[in-house]
Amino acid sequence: MGNRGPTLEDVAREAGVSRATVSRVVNGVRNVAPGIQQAVRDAVARTGYTPNQAARSLVTRRTGTVALVLSATGKAFAARVFSDPFFGRVVDGVLPVLRERTIQPVMLVAESEEARAQLVEYLRQGGADGALVVPLDADDPLPAMLVAADVPTVLFGRPHDSTRCGFVDLDNTAGARLAAEHLWATGRRRPATIAAPVSAPTAPERLDGFREAFAARGVTSVPVARGRFSVDSGRRAMARLLREHPDIDGVFAANDLMAQGACQYLREEGIAVPGSVAVVGFDDSVAARRARPQLTTVRQPVERMAAAMARLLVAELTGGRPEPDRQPYEPASKLFEPVLVVREST
Repeated sequence: MGNRGPTLEDVAREAGVSRATVSRVVNGVRNVAPGIQQAVRDAVARTGYTPNQAARSLVTRRTGTVALVLSATGKAFAARVFSDPFFGRVVDGVLPVLRERTIQPVMLVAESEEARAQLVEYLRQGGADGALVVPLDADDPLPAMLVAADVPTVLFGRPHDSTRCGFVDLDNTAGARLAAEHLWATGRRRPATIAAPVSAPTAPERLDGFREAFAARGVTSVPVARGRFSVDSGRRAMARLLREHPDIDGVFAANDLMAQGACQYLREEGIAVPGSVAVVGFDDSVAARRARPQLTTVRQPVERMAAAMARLLVAELTGGRPEPDRQPYEPASKLFEPVLVVREST
């Protein structure tokens, strides 16, 4: 072979098949017998052949990349993305799945109407093969825009409208119920909650699940203060709750950062946690272990969920969608169950 790299012709000779057959196997065309496919793969391994990505893209019409999109409609986009460990956990879950399949992630941000339009056009024209979308707001129009543009799309969190695309999600209502049941079991009868912003996709499920669990036990009034998923907003919400309801003895926060802020404020006010007020967070992020005391929290397996999100998209890209005259396309989804992690704050 001299100094040149191995070619399709070299692989074909090694496998004892035609160059065209090797090309079909390398480019994922499915009308090749399994035995021949294996013979070609073995020959590829022996020769060390590496497909030219540019040439391969011309055949497959794929870029070998997928977009990981962080999307929001509010003004606090940057503050949330760079302060919340949630987003780093999503990346940690997605990367290994894509690397196994030699797919490169492209990080994209959609924080405005103009950015969303540009992003959709970029993907519609083939800038990436599909999109993994993490929406920060329930009314985010981006998922529907991507589906309308026929971009394969999978969401972190279920669509809150009629958009038909794949998704992974947590049973947030069940998670909030776990928090309430634990507070009740530890003798807390005057609960309050630091809820997520109204615009957050998970806000109603976590709030309703907590309230409904206490209502089933005869506690029909649960004070609510809303935060913005940050430590500082948790501090402010805790201050408001204590000012308006000084007798509360248990608090459920819709994420660990807000729960951490609540614990900070209680400690500064000389209120013992969990002696006087028990605190439960949500996510089981690094913030839960860094908090003092360490947080009891509802575990959301973000890394596993993100990995499942990537697998759903890869399956859609490799399996294809049915033709219009076949069965209607049914997006795949996966729902995860929450787990309560008991630590020092309850």
